[in-house]
Amino acid sequence: MDTKIADIGNVIATPIPAPKTNTTSRLTLVFIVCFLSTFFSGIISMLMSVYLPVAVKDILGNVTEDKLNDVSAWINCVFIFGWMFGGIAWGVICDRIGRSKSVVLSTACFALFALLTGLSSSWLVVSICRFMSGFGIGGVIVTTTVLVSELWSESKKAIVLGMVSLAMPVGFFTAGIINNISEDWRKVFQIGILPLVMALVAWFILPESEKWKTERTDVKQKKTIDKQLFAPEYRKNLLIGSLVFGTMLIGLWAVFSWAPTWVQSISSSADVQQQRGMTMMILAGSGIAGSFISGWVVNTAGLRKTMLLCFVACFIMTAVVFKMNTAVTTGTFIELGILAFFFGISQGALAVYIPSLFPTGICASATGFCFNVGRLFTGTVVFFIGALVTLLGGYGNAVFTFSFIFIVGFITTWLSGNQKIMPVVKE
Repeated sequence: MDTKIADIGNVIATPIPAPKTNTTSRLTLVFIVCFLSTFFSGIISMLMSVYLPVAVKDILGNVTEDKLNDVSAWINCVFIFGWMFGGIAWGVICDRIGRSKSVVLSTACFALFALLTGLSSSWLVVSICRFMSGFGIGGVIVTTTVLVSELWSESKKAIVLGMVSLAMPVGFFTAGIINNISEDWRKVFQIGILPLVMALVAWFILPESEKWKTERTDVKQKKTIDKQLFAPEYRKNLLIGSLVFGTMLIGLWAVFSWAPTWVQSISSSADVQQQRGMTMMILAGSGIAGSFISGWVVNTAGLRKTMLLCFVACFIMTAVVFKMNTAVTTGTFIELGILAFFFGISQGALAVYIPSLFPTGICASATGFCFNVGRLFTGTVVFFIGALVTLLGGYGNAVFTFSFIFIVGFITTWLSGNQKIMPVVKE
C-alpha cells in the first residue's frame, strides 16, 4: 500500500472517496450508539474509584490501613489489566467479525459484569468482575474509535471523534453525581442494566463500516492480518503510537484513579464523601470541555503541537496539584480542573492520530495494540501503589512520581517527526 511521509501535526495522505452509503441518518445512529456506549463505560470505570474506600471496608470489615491499601490497589490493578487485554483482544476480534458487532458485544460485556460487581460477596469476586468490566471497556474504546474513523470524512473526523471521546469524562462526571446521591456502592452498579439493554437493541440496528466490508472481500487480506500487524513497515508506527498513547494513559489513570482517595487523605472536612464526589465531577467536567474543543485545536495547531502542549501542561499541573496542596480548598479543585482540561484535549487528539497510522485491514488490531500496551506497565505499577504510598509518604507523592512519565511522552512526540500515514477518507 502506497504511503506518504507526513508530519504528525499535519496528516497529509492520499485521499479516497467517502462511502456513498454514509447518509446523515446512518451517521447519526452510529454516533448515538458509540457515544452512549463510551458514556456508560466511563461511569462503570469510575464508580469503583469513587466508592473504593467504602466498598473495600464493607467487604473486608475492620482491617489495617495497609491491608485496605493493598486490596484497593489490587482491585484497580486487575481492572487496568482487563482493560489492556480487552483492548488488544477486541481489536483483533473487530478486524475479523466487524466493527458494529464488536461495539455491541464489548458493551454487553462490561454492562453484564458491572451488574455482577454489585452482587459480589468477596474482594476476589469483585476483582474478577472488575477485570471483565475492564475487558469490555477496553474493547469499547477501540471499536467505537475505529468505527467512527472509517465512517466520517477527514475534514470532520477530528471533531466527531472529539465529541465521542468526551463521552468518557461525561461518564466520569456522572459517577461523581451518583456518589453524591447514593452511599450504597452495591446498588449503584445496577446501572449496568442500561448499557446491556442498549447493546441488545444496537445488535439489530447498528450499521457496519463499508470500508471494513470491502476489505473483507479480499481473501488474501483475511489470511495475513496477524502477520501484517507486525510487518516491518508498521513497526515504527506501532512503537510511536504505543509510547505516545501509553505515557499519557499512565499519568491520566494515576490521577483519575487516586485523586478521590488522595482528597480523602488530606481532607479535614466532615463531609468528605461530597468532596470525593466533587473531585470526580471537576476532573470529568474539565475533561469534557477539553475533549469538546480538541477537534478544533487539532485542526488549528496540528496533532504534534497539540500533544506537546498537553504533555507539558499535564506534568506542570500534576506537580502543582499533588505537591502544593496539604488541604482541600477551592484552589485545589480549580487546579484539578486545569489538569483534566488538558487530559481531555489529549484524548481527542490521540483518537484521531492512532487509527490514521494503519490501513483498514489491521486498523482495529493496531489501534487496540497502541491504546493498550501501556496498560501493562500501568497495571503493574498501580498494583504496588499501596507500597509506594507508604514508601513515598502519601498518595500525593505517589501520583506525582507517576507524572514523570509525561516527560517520556513529550520526548517521544518531539522526536517522532515524520510518520507513514495510511490513506484516509477526504471530501
